[in-house]
Amino acid sequence: MGIELMAVAGILLLGGGLTILIINLRRPQGVATLDQIGTYGYVAETAGGAEDAARRPLDALAGRVGDTAARRLGRFSEAEVRQKLVSAGMYGTTPRKILGYQILGAIFFTLIALWGIPVLGYSFVLAIVGALAGGLIGWFLPMVYVDRVTRQRFDKIDRQMPDMIDLLVVTIEAGLGILASMRVASERLQEPLGQELRLTLQEQRMGLSVFEAITSLGQRADTPNMRMFVRALTQGEKLGVSIATTMRNLATEMRKRRKAVAEEKAQKMPIKLLFPLVFLIFPAIMIVLLVPAMIHIAEVL
Repeated sequence: MGIELMAVAGILLLGGGLTILIINLRRPQGVATLDQIGTYGYVAETAGGAEDAARRPLDALAGRVGDTAARRLGRFSEAEVRQKLVSAGMYGTTPRKILGYQILGAIFFTLIALWGIPVLGYSFVLAIVGALAGGLIGWFLPMVYVDRVTRQRFDKIDRQMPDMIDLLVVTIEAGLGILASMRVASERLQEPLGQELRLTLQEQRMGLSVFEAITSLGQRADTPNMRMFVRALTQGEKLGVSIATTMRNLATEMRKRRKAVAEEKAQKMPIKLLFPLVFLIFPAIMIVLLVPAMIHIAEVL
C-alpha cells in the first residue's frame, strides 16, 4: 500500500512539474538579453539553434526558481558563481539560474530515490538515505558541470594561443595596430578564443583602454598561456619594446611550453594504462585463454 501511494505521489509530482514547465515554455529573448547585460555588462553571442530552443523551457524554469530562492535567501552571493560562469563561457546563464538548477536537481534526484527505491523492493529507510544522497548529488551536479566545461574550455584556449600569436605577428608586421590585429584574429579563430577576442574588442568600444580590455581578457580566460600573453603585452608597453618582437618571442615560448606539456602527458600515459591493463584487459585475456583449456582438461579427467 505504501509503495502504491508513493507511486501515485510520484506521478502527481511529475505531472505538476510538467505543468510548470509548460507554463514557463516561452521566455522573451529580450528579457534574457537584458539579464545578460545586467549580469556581465555586455552581450556575448550564443550558439542558438535547435539545442538552445529545446533547452529554453528548462532554462526559464530554473531562472524563475533561482530568482524566487535568491529573494527568499537574501544572502545568496553571486560574485563567485558569476566568475565561474564567465570562465566557462556560459554568458547566457546567470548565477540565479544555476541556483535554480541546483534546487531542481536536488528535488529531482530526491523524488527519484523516494519513489524508485521502494518500487524496487528495498526498505523505506534505504529510500530516505538514498533521497539524502540524491539531494546532495543533484545540488552539486550543476557546479560540477560548470567546472568541467571550464577545464575543457581552458584547454582549447591554451591550444589556440600559439595560432593567435602567429596571426598577431603577421598582421602587426604588415602595419596593423594591436586592435586591428586582434580583430583579424577574432574573425579567423573559432570559439572559444575567437569569442573572447570579440568580447575584448567589444569592451574596448564600450570605453575601456586597450590594455584594460586585455587585462579583462586575462581574468576571463585565466590560463597559463593567456597569462603569459597579457604579461608580455603590458610589460612591452611599459618598456617600449616592439609588439611584433614581443609576440614573436612569446609564440616561440608557447610552442616550447606546449611541447613540454605534451611530453609530460606522454610520460604519464603508462601509469594511467596500468590500472585498466591489470584489472580489466589481463583478466579478460586470461579468461579467454585459460577457461577453454580448463574445460577441456575437466572433460578429459
